[in-house]
Amino acid sequence: MNRLLCLAALAGLAVAGAAPAADADLGLKQGTVDLKSAGPLAFAPNGVLLIGDPKAAAVYAVDTGDKAMASGPAYKLAKVEERLAGALGTSGSEVLIKDAVVNPASGNVFFSVARGRGPEAPGVILKLNRQGEFAEVPLKDVKCAKAALPNPATKVRLPGDVLTGLAYVDGKVYVAGLSSEEFSSQFRVIPFPFGDAKGSSVEIFHGSHGRVETNSPIRSFTSYEIGGTAHLLAAYTCTPLVKIPVSELKPGAKVKGTTVAELGNRNTPLDMVVYNKGGKDYLLMINDNRGVMKIDLSQIGTIDGITARVKDKAGLPYETVSGMQGVVQLSKLDNGHAIILTKSGSSFNLDTIDLP
Repeated sequence: MNRLLCLAALAGLAVAGAAPAADADLGLKQGTVDLKSAGPLAFAPNGVLLIGDPKAAAVYAVDTGDKAMASGPAYKLAKVEERLAGALGTSGSEVLIKDAVVNPASGNVFFSVARGRGPEAPGVILKLNRQGEFAEVPLKDVKCAKAALPNPATKVRLPGDVLTGLAYVDGKVYVAGLSSEEFSSQFRVIPFPFGDAKGSSVEIFHGSHGRVETNSPIRSFTSYEIGGTAHLLAAYTCTPLVKIPVSELKPGAKVKGTTVAELGNRNTPLDMVVYNKGGKDYLLMINDNRGVMKIDLSQIGTIDGITARVKDKAGLPYETVSGMQGVVQLSKLDNGHAIILTKSGSSFNLDTIDLP
């Protein structure tokens, strides 16, 4: 084998090829990430990058070594696709940005990029430091691990629907996407650094459609504590916002999420972050058709779930943030700031914003 796939470092799981002993701190092993496609990103502690690979229906963990908090000016870059292409030795038209996230351990920004435009375009990961320098993240001979997702969907509207989002919460990795099971919308829960990727099916009541749904993919999600209990907040196309207790996401369980808001039809959520400002918690969510929403979370623990059809909007209140147009990526930089990637024509610009 020319390329050694990174496999789980947990006892009882098979490991492909010989590898040195696991790292004492991270539980990762030396190997090579054979990335088939560019997908969503997230960070685990200690600079460990989680990489979703929808085509391979797999999640990788990679020790980036990026652990020291960096200092420098606020991020502000025009034509990001050209800068990424320059680091890869290609043209901006051959670069498709799939995700951009801040490493909370360093403040550096990591990009998931498809090098090419077709379905066979390979995935590449790049890092942007605070000095505005791009560099490709090594995926060969690195400390890593791999978790394969069981029963991935084989018939999907979009290739990325197999794996739509990642989050690390309290020692576990939560993976959203579609499976080939009867109730196909799932959260898979993977012990970190990786054991079996077991799934929980999720059903929701979609107020705009007036029905229970089990096959709609989660488009964006994040973790949030409600009344001292860990939850996931998940958003779907058209645009229900749902809360799901983490404790209910057990292997094989069929979980019913509580729809706490309907945020408007003909709209797809793209990204979200939770933050505190003025003593109140908010969810900031970007969308493809309804701008940037600032959602007040004060009532999320007490509001009744939506269980009947609504014409357009209902549930938790929100305001549309004026002046933020064309935002396609969002990631929290620190307690008061976030980075956004905006699209203008065929170009992408990166900026640092004050959380509103």
